[in-house]
Amino acid sequence: MRLYFKYISMHFKSQMQYKTSFFFTTLGQFLVSFATFLSINFLFARFDSVGGFTYEEVLICFAVMITSFSLGELYGRGFDRFPRMLGDGSFDRALVRPRNVVFQVLASQTEFSRLGRVTQAALVFIYVIPRSGIDWTWDKILTLSLMIVCGSLLFFGLFVLYAVFSFFTIEGLEVMNILTDGSREHGRLPFSVYGDGILKFLTFVVPIALIQYYPLLYIIGREESFLFALTPILALTFLLPCYVFFRFGMRRYKSTGS
Repeated sequence: MRLYFKYISMHFKSQMQYKTSFFFTTLGQFLVSFATFLSINFLFARFDSVGGFTYEEVLICFAVMITSFSLGELYGRGFDRFPRMLGDGSFDRALVRPRNVVFQVLASQTEFSRLGRVTQAALVFIYVIPRSGIDWTWDKILTLSLMIVCGSLLFFGLFVLYAVFSFFTIEGLEVMNILTDGSREHGRLPFSVYGDGILKFLTFVVPIALIQYYPLLYIIGREESFLFALTPILALTFLLPCYVFFRFGMRRYKSTGS
């Protein structure tokens, strides 16, 4: 862990060499998520509820998904940029170093500008929590924390899965953005509003609903079983096949010769 934090410090110092660029990039990330926030306001300016969920409940979804995605992208940026590592030969160097390859890819890039979106989500939390009408007992605070922490790890797993396909295609598959950026954008609403088919897919195939929809039901009091609060932990099982597939891709990797 000490070495990983050293890498993080190096990335931060590197990005701070161009403070103006970093500031505007971070501001841009903030404004992009703010546009999504405005779309939610426009929606509820016309409707009192969406799929049976109130404005405050939808804002909780929005803030959780933005925070989870942004944190996952912040420390998982190395896997998001993995096709570039394959193309320029950086991955070949990682293979001959006496360190775990997954660790090296993880530590190769940290994108602090994503904190702009996290700031947006934090402001939404500050606004919506006291206005939600929810009795924020310890178990609901724990549930919200699990949604964010496990959600960021789940998105990290999706970035790892994106990297796996690069072993076979060299270039990244843009279709994976349906699961990463698409989940972030569509996750501003509870997944049940998109129909049973989508909800089942996001429950049993790519378990994003386990860190958004089901724990939300517990927080807002529609489900009383504490098992709903623990579904974000269950979602972490998705990381295992992601890691297994990454190791599988490594065994079949052929250098580009760069």
